[in-house]
Amino acid sequence: MLRLCGGRLAAQLCSLHGGLQKPAWGSVRGVLSCIDPSLGLNDVQKEFQKVAFDFASREMAPQMAEWDQKEFFPVETMRKAAQLGFGGVYVRSDVGGSELSRLDASIIFEALATGCTSTTAYISIHNMCVWMIDSFGNEEQRHKFCPPLCSMEKFASYCLTEPGSGSDAASLMTSAKRQGDHYILNGSKAFISGGGESDIYVVMCRTGGPGPKGISCLVIEKGTPGLSFGKKEKKVGWNSQPTRAVILEDCAVPVANRIGNEGQGFLIAMKGLNGGRINVASCSLGAAHASILLARDHLIVRKQFGEPLANNQYLQFKLADMATRLVASRLMIRNAAVALQEEREDAVVLCSMAKLFTTDECFTICNQALQMHGGYGYLRDYAVQQFVRDSRVHQILEGSNEVMRILISRNLLQE
Repeated sequence: MLRLCGGRLAAQLCSLHGGLQKPAWGSVRGVLSCIDPSLGLNDVQKEFQKVAFDFASREMAPQMAEWDQKEFFPVETMRKAAQLGFGGVYVRSDVGGSELSRLDASIIFEALATGCTSTTAYISIHNMCVWMIDSFGNEEQRHKFCPPLCSMEKFASYCLTEPGSGSDAASLMTSAKRQGDHYILNGSKAFISGGGESDIYVVMCRTGGPGPKGISCLVIEKGTPGLSFGKKEKKVGWNSQPTRAVILEDCAVPVANRIGNEGQGFLIAMKGLNGGRINVASCSLGAAHASILLARDHLIVRKQFGEPLANNQYLQFKLADMATRLVASRLMIRNAAVALQEEREDAVVLCSMAKLFTTDECFTICNQALQMHGGYGYLRDYAVQQFVRDSRVHQILEGSNEVMRILISRNLLQE
């Protein structure tokens, strides 16, 4: 395995995943057992969790650093993931999906993120797009678009954010004027994951008046005249997936590509984001889990003042706090995932709470793990710095954590 890894960073990850793949998680003593992500899962869930961990170890972790440094979009690796059912995790089986639950998806994305958080985050966005078509599209649309997306023969991007409307998504300006059996779109979308590389763009656009009720959802296929892309953005993290503006200039899209009814787009977008918040927070769980194990291993082998850092009570307490935050975050995510699956009344606020708490706490965990590495943690040769960079943006996207606080407080203050 180390021969395949090539480099100090990859060697760390290969060693880390050697621990992750132990057949009996509960038999491992200490911090590994108390943060065991299989606790509370049934046998079937444990089995596909193991498949995801094995795939992360074999196909993702050895390449994570190279994908980051070369800004490489690992299409073939993601297609291998799709062969395991990870291209449409919670999409219905008649169009090629795995038809698993939201909880199952969280378990899978957490495991994959230990191998490459950035790539897993894109896979989770792709899954959100396929689910939106599967859930709100008609039968013709479902059978046209979903099968090649579930196999990841084609890739999907979610297009909501605009240069002038980020958190205030309902103010989006991209227009779609109906002319016969087509809509003519003009406008642009910003910060689109997969922009320029994806084949399918799920676009929120304005077909009616101002506000959320004037927004509709259209599927635009790559190659459509009038669809173009901005420059590839240079980012702090998430470098294994391209980010570009999506530009629409007199772009003619068939009315047959509208998902749902006119005016239903904002509802579709928000329902997609509820699951997206669980997904991206699950990616944070994977990054934090891997970072704790890297920090633990470093504390055991690194000596200062004549003894291992692991003997320092201050660092022991810090490690305990990190483990506690991780497990608390995981419980919040899994609780919210079940509520979303059951379509409970409290699902939206629980998803908001889980996304807020988990992405904040897991970034803190990753950052503290870097601190425990000292100067080594700041070197690109050490994996922990990449988990820090890749998890930071999770506090911003899928609804910033400030917006999550708005949603939570609004729920508390409603009469």
